[in-house]
Amino acid sequence: MAHDVRHRQIPLNGIEMHVAEQGDGPLVLLCHGWPELWYSWRHQLKALAGAGFRAVAPDMRGFGQTSAPEDVAAYTIFHNVGDMVALVAALGATRALIVGHDWGAPVAWHAALMRPDVFPAVVAMSVPHRRRGLAPPLETLRKAGKGDYYWLYFQERAAEDEFARDAAFTLRRLFRIGFGETPKPERMSLYVDRTKGFLGAVRDPVPLPPWLTEADIAVFADEYGRTGFRGGLNWYRNIDRNWELTVPWHGAVITQPALFIAGRNDAVITGSMGQRALDELDSVVPNLKRKILLDGAGHWIQQERPDEVNAALISFARQHAS
Repeated sequence: MAHDVRHRQIPLNGIEMHVAEQGDGPLVLLCHGWPELWYSWRHQLKALAGAGFRAVAPDMRGFGQTSAPEDVAAYTIFHNVGDMVALVAALGATRALIVGHDWGAPVAWHAALMRPDVFPAVVAMSVPHRRRGLAPPLETLRKAGKGDYYWLYFQERAAEDEFARDAAFTLRRLFRIGFGETPKPERMSLYVDRTKGFLGAVRDPVPLPPWLTEADIAVFADEYGRTGFRGGLNWYRNIDRNWELTVPWHGAVITQPALFIAGRNDAVITGSMGQRALDELDSVVPNLKRKILLDGAGHWIQQERPDEVNAALISFARQHAS
């Protein structure tokens, strides 16, 4: 049937990429973040297919059933945007609406910035587009005395070891602390006490948020139990390299039609850096059509609030994905 999810491996850009595909019509690419998989878009695949679109959700480079190169330098923004450009061509298309969440949002933003001919519109969730700074981001954090910021912790082997110790616990904990309705003292912090790690010192059983089932968490845990977390963490290990590579786009703005969706309780936009990026979004994305902030929602927005996200996404796609 046209609306069944189809899975396949596609060779592109020097790797094998696993994709989940549903529906027929104008192409919509769905780029997940960390620590997620194609499965994070399960609700959007079905909704977009039902609305007359061809929705494709890959396991991004280093995740799930997609190749995970050993070289840390193989995870730059050029590689990740290049993967999406190559995927559009491999799917027999010339253009696509690109959608990204978490780390997938910078991929979507930069794909729109670098290849407007391929990506005529962009949707980002949770992570606003940022101005390119005057100095490398990690260096800037260190000089500002923010050595405990999670980007810096994720450069270390300790982060890999912490997360891989118990993949199921890690994922349950991350989904729990990033959920918008988790009590505020238990929510995600972007600053890490290295004596406790990113996940905290307590290893008590973690209740699932109501939007996840045990079967859902098993999909994530089985994959990460097999692959570990290194592939996704390598994206963070290219933050300063990405700054160096993107110098030709310094000061550039994204001119395509754009949509931004986030939860008001998302730590990514409520911290000082995220709030500043959110406040500046209209100036770096001047054709931003809507900025939707969902009350009570947290970081895992497309899983937490699929109905509202789907309605906004389909409305935008009907206008800009033809």
